[in-house]
Amino acid sequence: MDATPPPSTLQPSAAKHTRQGSIGRVLPKRPVRGALDISKSPIHTAQASSSLSPSKNSTGNSRLSPNRSSLSYSSNLNNQSPSRIYPSSPGLSKDFSALLHPSLYHTLTPIDIPPPLRNLALQPDTSTSLTDLISSGHFRSAAVKAAQTLTIPGQSLNPGEIFDLVYRRLSCLTLCNQTAIAAQEVKALGDLNSAHYRDVDTGKHLIPWELRLLAVRLQGIGFGDSRRSVMGYYELVDEARLNLSSLKKEVNRNLDEDDVRKAIEREISLWEYRLGELGIRVASALIEMEDSEGATCFLASIQSCPSTRYLLSQRALLHLHLGDIAEAHRCAPDDKLILALSNMAAAQYNDAIKCWEELIDTNPNSKDLALWKQNMAVSLIYLGRLDEARTFLESLLDDDGHTFHALTFNLSTVYELSTERSRALKITLAERVAKVLESNRDRAKEACVPVVGWEKVNSDFKL
Repeated sequence: MDATPPPSTLQPSAAKHTRQGSIGRVLPKRPVRGALDISKSPIHTAQASSSLSPSKNSTGNSRLSPNRSSLSYSSNLNNQSPSRIYPSSPGLSKDFSALLHPSLYHTLTPIDIPPPLRNLALQPDTSTSLTDLISSGHFRSAAVKAAQTLTIPGQSLNPGEIFDLVYRRLSCLTLCNQTAIAAQEVKALGDLNSAHYRDVDTGKHLIPWELRLLAVRLQGIGFGDSRRSVMGYYELVDEARLNLSSLKKEVNRNLDEDDVRKAIEREISLWEYRLGELGIRVASALIEMEDSEGATCFLASIQSCPSTRYLLSQRALLHLHLGDIAEAHRCAPDDKLILALSNMAAAQYNDAIKCWEELIDTNPNSKDLALWKQNMAVSLIYLGRLDEARTFLESLLDDDGHTFHALTFNLSTVYELSTERSRALKITLAERVAKVLESNRDRAKEACVPVVGWEKVNSDFKL
């Protein structure tokens, strides 16, 4: 889930809320976004309409932290160097020029961006490199840049460079809420199991693993068949198991060569992690298909797989989404974050607030501090303490300079619950976010550090 994908389908409704007239009535549960949310599957959007309308959440991962999925994703994007992925091989003589045709790539329009955020002053310079655009969180501009680079007439790109640019293009589209467009463009890759994508000498796949993972999900969306994603992941699982089996045999043949053995063991660790990650992705895909029973059975079947702390936390979130709080605790028994989320899942909001306060007080310098504060505000909303929640959320924006998606969405929800004239407040919120982004950019330039969180759409403000 790199949080996330996502941390992917507890998607809050964008319908406008109205204020309850009776003070004595119990506050109904309102759609707010927190770390428990598994984003609405874009599969349903793709099936319901053939238009290329952007989905509200494209990463498909749980919101573990503000921009955690974006930070993880951009890091992966910038680490994919064609020279590292593609050693010299006769298989690279294959022709992939079909992926360079301009007609494959859609034009991105700003119609879904709130007017205050269309200001050219917020946009990066056109000369900014693709790598810098990604690291600074300008995913829409990066998607445009990747397509422009792919379609320059008369240029010569090797397969490694082509697949690297395609991966960045599709990834950035999903990160700027254009999953529907990415799901159309990924069709150009065709059958990923085709011999065309295999090295004729070694049989190894020429497409990098990260692109294959992304393509499996997007093709399931693009072809309107959610089962296609599950089948695609299972094919990758088979490949991972075959590679692990081969590597383990090879390491036994090289016990006396220390350097070779260590290199093989690192490869084994990589494939074991990939196998564990695929398990999380299969379970997530089953949940998106609304097959909760199948997802529960599948998660129970992968208990013996090696897991890192990150994969265990992702698995715990899936169990919470399925309503299995006890199993979530078994996945991460010592994780205070999972404990707090479990209290929220069980509607024990007072206990959840105590957990969030403890995390905030004991870890004041944590990179997840904004996440904890935001989730504490969500608990306050469910308890009907709207004024406190509003103060908490607005301080994250005005005092701390945070602008992540869940924050603006939850603030918009508070406005809808507080007044019948919430639209004006939400438009003002978009203007405030634009000013904060400009201020953050200026400070980042002075400190020579990247800023993320630029991409905003109307749904982030419930407009």
